[in-house]
Amino acid sequence: EEEALRAQLEPGDVCGKKSGELTEEIDSASSQLSPAFSSQLHTAEQQIKTQRQLEQLQLQTELLQAERRSADVSHGFFLAPRFQVLQTFCAHLQHLLKEQSGLRRRLARPLGRTNLPVRAHLHRSLVELVQLLLDFMETLEEKIDAVRRGPALGEELAQLDAAVTQLLARVVEVEGLSNRVLQRSRVDTAQWDDL
Repeated sequence: EEEALRAQLEPGDVCGKKSGELTEEIDSASSQLSPAFSSQLHTAEQQIKTQRQLEQLQLQTELLQAERRSADVSHGFFLAPRFQVLQTFCAHLQHLLKEQSGLRRRLARPLGRTNLPVRAHLHRSLVELVQLLLDFMETLEEKIDAVRRGPALGEELAQLDAAVTQLLARVVEVEGLSNRVLQRSRVDTAQWDDL
């Protein structure tokens, strides 16, 4: 009987099935998992897919919003009218300058003492100076209030001195009490040692 079964099975067969059929069965069995496991897996996969799609859509909307914000600066449709207005304005100014020779001379002459150059090594100092100026302007009100409170400051200092003297008196009292306690404890320990 065994020889008859062996004769029926080919060398690549396992349990009467060819190896290709066996791998197909394994693949189909693994893809058809138990209902509890596969439904949870399916919902998790769906959530991941929807999350990816949502992130993709958010990126696309951000890109579209950025494009819309910069459209008036970068898009030719919006730039053409502005460029045209600018050209007509320049032509108008050139026409005025041709007619008004005095105005042309005034515009060509450099303005004296209104645009003083700052040497390169002083730029950092100038920036710091401007920052100090802004800080001063912000705290100016507080400084004015401090100057106005100047006469009342003497009274506050007198109160502070009185509080310090009271505190020092308390410290002296506490030191005296602590010395008494230490002496008392020494006497008590000496009495216990004598017994």
